Order: sequence, then C-alpha cells, then structure tokens
Amino acid sequence: MQVGEKMKLGPVMFDLAGTSLSPEEVELIQHPAAGGIILFTRNYRTPLQLRKLVQDIRQHRPDILIAVDQEGGRVQRFRHQFTPLPAARKFGQVYLDNPQLAKIYAETAAWVMAAELRQYDIDFSFAPVLDVDFKHNEVIGDRAFHSDVDIITEMGRSFVHGMNRAGMQAVGKHYPGHGYVGADSHLELPYDERTLRQLKAKDLIPFQRLIQAGLLAGIMPAHIVYPKIDKEAAGFSSYWLHTMLRKTLGFQGVIFSDSLTMAGAECAGGFDERAKKAWEAGCDMLLVCNNRLATYTMLDAMHSFSREGLHERLLALRGRGGEGVMALSADPVWEEAVELLKRMN
Repeated sequence: MQVGEKMKLGPVMFDLAGTSLSPEEVELIQHPAAGGIILFTRNYRTPLQLRKLVQDIRQHRPDILIAVDQEGGRVQRFRHQFTPLPAARKFGQVYLDNPQLAKIYAETAAWVMAAELRQYDIDFSFAPVLDVDFKHNEVIGDRAFHSDVDIITEMGRSFVHGMNRAGMQAVGKHYPGHGYVGADSHLELPYDERTLRQLKAKDLIPFQRLIQAGLLAGIMPAHIVYPKIDKEAAGFSSYWLHTMLRKTLGFQGVIFSDSLTMAGAECAGGFDERAKKAWEAGCDMLLVCNNRLATYTMLDAMHSFSREGLHERLLALRGRGGEGVMALSADPVWEEAVELLKRMN
C-alpha cells in the first residue's frame, strides 16, 4: 500500500510500544486486518509529541481509529497538561443531593475529556462505564456511576451528550455487567452465577436504555461467564452478542472485544483461536494489548475476514472537528468548564 492510500478498516485494534512509531509499527498499521490503535500512558510524554505521533499514524493510515481509556479517576491515561477528570462515582454522589447539578457535571467532564482528545485527532475514549456498583468489585468500584440503575442511566446519558458535543462517539462498557463479580478479568476468568432475570432487572437496564436512545456507537462486552445463561464468556458468546445485543436490544453499532490478551480471554484458546472465536460470536473489532506476538498472530488470523457494513460502522466512530483547530486554553467555555470540575475535585 502506498503512503496515504485508503483501504478498508480491518477488525484488529492494537497498541504501540512508545512515544513514536517504529518501522515495525508502520508495517503493522498498514496490515489489511488493522483497524485501530489504542494508546496508553507510555505513548504520551508532551502535547507536541502526542500530536506528532497521531499525525504519523494518520500519514500511514488516514482513517484508522485511534482510541484511549480516558474515563477519569484512576483510569485516565493522559494526565500531564490534561484536565484531571473525576471518577464516575462522584457524579452519582452529587446526583443524590442535586440531580440537575450532577447532570451538568457529567456532561461538562465528558465534554472537556472529549474536546481535549479531539485536539490531537484522537477519535474516542472507551467510555462511559455503565456497570452497576455492587460495592464488592474493586476493578469497577468508583468507575461506576452508582448502584441505582436510574442514576447510572441519567449520568450515562449526560456523559454521552458531553462527548457528542465535542465530536466524539461513545462506547459503553462492560456489557452485560461487570460490577457483581469480585474477580478481576485481567487476572482470571470470573463467573457470575446470577440468572438472566436478575441481569435484566438491573445490569442490562442502562445498556438497554442508552441503546434505545441511540446514544451508543460502540459497546464492549466483559470477559465474564454467566453459566446459568451461556457457557461462553460474554465476549465469545453468540447468545450475548447476537441474540441478546443485536436482536433483542437492537444494537446496530460496533462491538469491541475487551483485550484478548487478558487472562479472562484464555478460556478461548490460543491467540488465533481467541480472535476467530470473538469474531464468529459477533465482535467487530478485536483488541490486543501489551503482547506483540499476539498482535502479529491476530492480524494474520484475521487477514481475510470481512463483514458486510463493518467498514462503514467503524468509520462512524471517527471523531469530528477539533483537531488542530480549537485552542482550548484560549476558549472561555473550556476555562469555565475546567473551573467547574476543579470545584468538584
């Protein structure tokens, strides 16, 4: 492929080693199965460096999706010269005393997050977290808005509105709900012994409501098995991804796997088997992080796989506006928003 030549986006999103592209990574970006790059803290040193890194990626693959986990709280990959963002739980706490103020806070935080990322032509953050806080899962914990599904829905709705205002689409996680189990799917495969009736009564409600409102362009399933419902982990389950998410809930956007290098994904076999199993179950974009061998294996495994309408669904996640245009530090609206968030912290 010639530099700058456009090709359809593939189904694999992978990470980079450092703050600039290596020759090896330039080749990986141009692989036919490549469709996205996920950035981490190690990929950021200064605003100028980040801008150049993204520009270099775009030079070799203009439409490739570039994402980051910039939820706020303890999950905020870029911090130096970025606004500190509150953890989601803080919005839920404010909601109990002043629902309207909580909505303003959530929308403001999401707008600041998204506007800052869009300045660098980063397409989206994997947010918001729509899990229910059952008070015994430290991995989710304060990343969840609340234990009340009505509050989660309202805060999630406001957060997405803020992202959309800045030209960013939202990716809800971790479907159908990661908040109940105590285990960390980064380290082991959790089992949630609840019934479908129990999940429908609580965990699924925020996802269902935001899907019905047309607010989620992407969804990320959890590496969790719900054995009373299906023997496969949600991200490898055609029941959870096709029957429930596509057919019952009517979701039409992009389904992202969680990272297929997590311990919770080992249940599906080797790296190539994980990629094919997640794809066959219904995942549109396969995440592979922190393992270069896995990146090569999954790119090669997905070399010839295609899905009708996938390229167009993926392109819908591209950010709009902001990049290289808006100097936020000189924007009085941004300044007021940052001051509002400082008061919250």
